[in-house]
Amino acid sequence: MMFRHVPKTLIKSLAFIIRCNSFVMSDSGSCVLRDVTLCSPLGEILLSGCEKGIHTIKIKLGTDKEESVHPVGKSEMGPELQRSVDWLQCYFMKPESVNSLPLPAFHHPLMLRDSFTAHVLWTLFKEVGLGKTVSYKQLAEMAGNPKAVRAVGSAMRNNPIPLIVPCHRVLRSSGDSGSYMGGKGDDIKVWLLTHEKKALELNPSKSEKSI
Repeated sequence: MMFRHVPKTLIKSLAFIIRCNSFVMSDSGSCVLRDVTLCSPLGEILLSGCEKGIHTIKIKLGTDKEESVHPVGKSEMGPELQRSVDWLQCYFMKPESVNSLPLPAFHHPLMLRDSFTAHVLWTLFKEVGLGKTVSYKQLAEMAGNPKAVRAVGSAMRNNPIPLIVPCHRVLRSSGDSGSYMGGKGDDIKVWLLTHEKKALELNPSKSEKSI
C-alpha cells in the first residue's frame, strides 16, 4: 500500500490538485485556441476563441488608440472568432446596428457552468441592452438574489468577455460609474457609456431593452 504512511490530509490535498489539473487540462485540451488583435478607439483588444466560440476579450491598456477598428497583421480565424471581430467593428463604428449581427457563441468554461456567476453574466447579456445601465443591486434582483450584490460585483470582475457581455453598463446605486478593469480602466468605462449614449441620441428608434 503506497499511501500507508502518508498523512490523510496530504492525500486529500494531492487528490484536490489532481482533480483541478484534470479539469484545466480537459477545458484547454478540448479547444484549439486562436488569437486576433484588433486596433480600436480603446487601444488594442486581444480576442481568443476556438471553433466552438469566443473564450476571452482583453483590452490592452497603454496601447495606441485608433479611430478605425481592424485586425493587427494577418490571423487565421474560425467563424466564431470572425463573428466576434465583426461584432466589435460594428460596435465601435456603428453601435446602433449591432443587433442586426449574429452573435458569436461563448465557450469560456465560466460561461458554460451552472453557477450564480454565469447566471448573472447571462442575465446582463440578455437583459441590459445598448445604451442602458443597471445598478449592482438591480442586477442582483434580476438574477434572482437581491442580497447577492457583492457576488454580482465579483461576477463583473471575472467577466471573460467584456464589451459583448457588457459589464461596463453596471453602475453603483448612486449613479456613479464605478471602477472598471480593477480601477485601471475607469476612463474606458466612461468612454463606452458615452459612446453608446451618443449613438442612441442620433438613432433613437434603435434603442434596445430598458430596465
